Amino acid sequence: MLTLAEVERHAKVAIVAVDGERGFRRRLLELGLCPGTAVAITNIAPLGDPLEIEVRGGRLSIRKDEAAQIRVRR
Repeated sequence: MLTLAEVERHAKVAIVAVDGERGFRRRLLELGLCPGTAVAITNIAPLGDPLEIEVRGGRLSIRKDEAAQIRVRR
């Protein structure tokens, strides 16, 4: 199983689970990163952190260590 941090640019994946602390999980769920949701990495900063992701028609940026706690499938 992949994490969102391991996915290449423009590849569409579906979220399987969000790991981490309860507050962290809640924040991501409120942003729309729920299991079953399709996401894609649209841009990566020059030094590799943060990642810009497209989810539900919007874009948001998350840090790479946060993306490593989001399990996805192709």
